[in-house]
Amino acid sequence: MRAVRAGNRPGATSWSVTRIWKAIGKAAHDLFTDFTTYSGHARGASAAAAGGLKGEGFALGAALEHVAKRWDEQTRTLLDACAHISNHLRYTKTQHAADESYIAGAVSSIATLDEGFDDRKGH
Repeated sequence: MRAVRAGNRPGATSWSVTRIWKAIGKAAHDLFTDFTTYSGHARGASAAAAGGLKGEGFALGAALEHVAKRWDEQTRTLLDACAHISNHLRYTKTQHAADESYIAGAVSSIATLDEGFDDRKGH
């Protein structure tokens, strides 16, 4: 993946990579939010069905309860991964902006020094 600068002025921070990171982070956050809601519905419905079946003496109730427990474990794993991706990319974006600011300041300082040398040369 190649970063392409939006402009050639010092401190320009619009990078295509940043937009990609933002899109991936948003997708991870959206998946986290939506899957939290929908997996909760599935967990509740499965637990209710398992309880009903067990209450009626069906062996299938215990099996469904086991599946629901595994679903819950796998759901938590997926949600943790989504949160990790979203948080990491948010941190990366913030750090990237801080690095850009630092670089822009350093380049600006060098330009100021260069102007001083140019003034002295003409003196």
